[in-house]
Amino acid sequence: MEQKILINAFADEASSIIDNQIIAMKRNNLNGLEIRNADGISCVALNAAEAKEIRRKLDDAGLQVWSMGSPIGKITLEDDFEKHLDVLRNGLEVANILGAKNLRMFSFFMPKDQDPAPFKNQVHDKVGRMLDVAEGSGVLMCHENEKGIYGDMANRCLELLQAFPQMGGIFDPANFVQCGQDTWEAWQMLKPYIKYMHIKDALADSKVVPAGHGLGNLHKIVPEYLAQGGYAFTLEPHLTVFDGLGSLEREGQTSEVGTEFVYSNNDAAFDVACKAFQKLLEEVKA
Repeated sequence: MEQKILINAFADEASSIIDNQIIAMKRNNLNGLEIRNADGISCVALNAAEAKEIRRKLDDAGLQVWSMGSPIGKITLEDDFEKHLDVLRNGLEVANILGAKNLRMFSFFMPKDQDPAPFKNQVHDKVGRMLDVAEGSGVLMCHENEKGIYGDMANRCLELLQAFPQMGGIFDPANFVQCGQDTWEAWQMLKPYIKYMHIKDALADSKVVPAGHGLGNLHKIVPEYLAQGGYAFTLEPHLTVFDGLGSLEREGQTSEVGTEFVYSNNDAAFDVACKAFQKLLEEVKA
């Protein structure tokens, strides 16, 4: 039997309120959520009661939590790592309450304008410790390529995924475009390791655009991902400024969100992102 395609979303880009996130997901016929923020609280900071209430609402709506869109690993190597591991431990407990089988992670912000290579051992040590914390939790830790971290370029993503086979990969085309990494080249290197894809596209000047309108090579990559048995996607629109956007970016980073295409509100931008990817899926499956 063919695996059903799952289309999930960072629905906090439609609204910071979980009830409104559910409305946005239902309106666009999505399967579920990569939960990042709910009612103004980071997914890894939720307590058990809050997580149980979110799970109840999602269950009632027939929606799942595919992944924890956590900020784990989105710190510097000098930040308090032991405290960060405690955040991860709570995030794993929340994941189990929500039924999330995946948790998005990163590989640490690098010192600006420095070669990441000398920091390899420190990064590997800390990534390994995060994976040790998650061992036995039933939650798969998945590394996302993000601007400015150790694993921002495809070669270092590959290095990490080969060094830690217990870790899954998340492929974000827009982030690679914004780093100057050719996405097709990156896909050819990383495709055996990719657990799921983030659907976000971008232009050469870093402006984020609907899926298929940028340099992400989504029309080429998505069918290859499906052909190798991939089935899960998370829409990450980034087409308008939304509550919590600032917390996702490194201090001093200038966002190119909502500058190429302009929408009247967050709901409108979210709907456009959903429709763009659903149209792209129809095209590549035709």
